[in-house]
Parts: sequence; C-alpha cells; structure tokens
Amino acid sequence: MLLDSRETGRVDVTELDADPLRQLSVWLDAARAAGQPMPEAMTIASATGDGVPSARLVVLRGLRRGLVFFTDCESDKGAELAANPQAAAVLHWLVPAHRQVRVAGPAERVSQDEADEYWSTRADAVRLVAAASRQSRVVANRAVLETQVRETLRRHPGGAGVPRPQRWGGFRVLPSRVEFWQESPDGLHDRIRYRRAGSGWIIERLSP
Repeated sequence: MLLDSRETGRVDVTELDADPLRQLSVWLDAARAAGQPMPEAMTIASATGDGVPSARLVVLRGLRRGLVFFTDCESDKGAELAANPQAAAVLHWLVPAHRQVRVAGPAERVSQDEADEYWSTRADAVRLVAAASRQSRVVANRAVLETQVRETLRRHPGGAGVPRPQRWGGFRVLPSRVEFWQESPDGLHDRIRYRRAGSGWIIERLSP
C-alpha cells in the first residue's frame, strides 16, 4: 500500500530547478542547514586508459560550471583523469532527507588562477604538507614523509608563504548527466535525471 504523499516527501519534477547545478546547490544548502556532517564529501570515480576503475572521497570545493575539487594532479586520480578525462561523482546525505546526487561527464583541469586562489585559502600547515608530499607515491616509511616536511619547513619558516607546486591543482567535472534520488518510506523512491541536450537539459523520471 502506497503512503500518502505528505509522508513520503516525494519529489516532483515541477518542483526542481531547470538547471541541475542550481538544484544541487539547493540540496547541498539544505544538508548544511540540517546539520549533515561534512555535506561536501564527494566520491569521485575515474578509470585508467584501459578502463580499470577506482574511486575515492574528496571534498567538493565549488559548483562553477561543474563540480570542482583540488588535488595533486600527479596522484593516481590525476593520472587517470589525464589519460581518460571522464569522471563520475556521488554526494550522499541523510538529513534533512535521505538523498543522493549522481553526476557524470567529462573532466577538465581548473585554471592556474583558480588553483592559486584556492591554494591561498588553505592553512599554512596543509600547504606545507601538500608541497612536501607527492600524493600516491610509494615511500619507505612515515619517517621519509616527516623528513620531506621538515626540509620544506626549513625553506619556509613557520610554514608561511609556501608556493603552490605546479603539480597541485584541481579538476572540474562537467555534468552531462545528473540524477537526484530521494528515499521514500514506501520503497517508491524518487529518481529524477537531467540529460544534457545541446545548451539545455532534458529532465525525466526513472523507475526506482
């Protein structure tokens, strides 16, 4: 027996923004306001040139034309996105409702100016470690990493003024498909998908 719509909190296409990034921003703000822990946590999936997939959690740092995150671009994910510039992202929240957003599309490097701008906002200690460590590289032990940090600290006393390494930057996932999912207690979950069509979007409902 289906529950009353007031109980399911169902999502209707007519209630969503015509632009999926604006709609994602609405759901993200709702999760923040409801106290969802780290609502910007985002799974990014990529694949090697021969199609071997991998996924990891990153932090969403903006919705400028797409989903932006920052990383060492010589890391595993950076190498994969350089060889196969397609990505998928998932954001998941439990409050104010059990929701998930899935995004897929091509990935591009952010500009040097965007990378510099974000680098300047990071804490001195975080910049120090990012400059000293080469993400995903094999090291003999933790002592090696600590030595690299100390050497960088000697060049930049107090950790201040650490310049952004050229290898450190960011990526933007440019959405070609975006799906909004919301749980319904009766099992008839809402799935609304946006598909890129030229300069606009086709919005359609999927079976749960």
